[in-house]
Amino acid sequence: MLIPLANDPRDYAWGSTSLLADLEGRAASSRPEAEVWFGDHPGDPSETADGRTLDRWIADEGPASGVDEPLPYLLKLLAAASALSIQAHPSKAQAEAGFAREEAAGIPRDAADRTYRDANHKPELIVALSATFRALAGLRDLDATRRLIATLGPGAAPLAERLEGTDASLADVIGWLLSDGADAARDIIAAAVSAESGEFAAELALARTLDAAFPGDPGIVVALLMNLVTLHRGEGLFVPAGVLHAYLEGLGVELMAASDNVLRGGLTPKHVDAAELVSVLDATPGLPPVIRPREVAVGVRRYDVPVADFALLAVAASEEGVDVALEGPAIAVATAGSPTVAGLDSDEAARLSPGAAVLVTPSEGGVRVTGAGELFVALPGR
Repeated sequence: MLIPLANDPRDYAWGSTSLLADLEGRAASSRPEAEVWFGDHPGDPSETADGRTLDRWIADEGPASGVDEPLPYLLKLLAAASALSIQAHPSKAQAEAGFAREEAAGIPRDAADRTYRDANHKPELIVALSATFRALAGLRDLDATRRLIATLGPGAAPLAERLEGTDASLADVIGWLLSDGADAARDIIAAAVSAESGEFAAELALARTLDAAFPGDPGIVVALLMNLVTLHRGEGLFVPAGVLHAYLEGLGVELMAASDNVLRGGLTPKHVDAAELVSVLDATPGLPPVIRPREVAVGVRRYDVPVADFALLAVAASEEGVDVALEGPAIAVATAGSPTVAGLDSDEAARLSPGAAVLVTPSEGGVRVTGAGELFVALPGR
């Protein structure tokens, strides 16, 4: 079966008024459009053509559909005009323990100060659809960070002192900034806003932009400790458990394990639990993994990620047709042109415009993609 899916954009403040509209060929929105969710996650399940939410459709159809349990992944279109919160996600074990702890404490799952909203981890992959997509991801090499902080002068002395020595702990520094370092952070930010550096010009420009949006937020100093990454169209960034990240601007396809567990580290008015963030943080410095897809068949490229929850394919449609073998339930979303998706084991077909999506049930065994355009296909990993 091919089940058309639709959803309304979520209007988070950091969303763009034009990126999703441009993708879909419509007028710009009057309010931010940040994410469109394709999946059955109860936080915002997609709707099927008959008006049911996808989680309800799966429950109603049951084993006959071949989709007899919740999807292990959540697919999104993400459109950022400004920075998302700095954040990290827990491992599976950390999520299970944290969820059980907050359930036992009786904290409502929709409470503003709730951290663990489910018992799952949330590794994620973002693939750039815009010409460039900027993000902060992972913690920069310490020697490079020391060079950056040295350009800030006396105002950054408390931070420079904490970064000295071979036993300097970035986790301790981040915990200090987010709990007891607010006054020092304001001085460091002021120094960064006025500083100049050839080597770190982009990082300092970002600090000025962030200070205009989040004046005095200690997360701006956390951002100064992170890698500034620019993806080009088609490149992906994989973020495993514990790695700090924040998307800054651009349009992308995002695929993640089906979870809504977020531990924030600044650049947000939402709840920040510094101690819990530090407890799950992977503070190992290093560049994040930028993933370029590999061709697995003519017209089909795969983004390899080290998790079993999901896999992502990029498919270039052709007039002759591109056959895509699929295992398990898959969701396809068009991102260019108007490709037609047809089941391999049925006569069902759907022509997709950019931004439109369809669930492909396992009974199809795969799809043939014809016409012109591009689509991304999310499916369980292996």
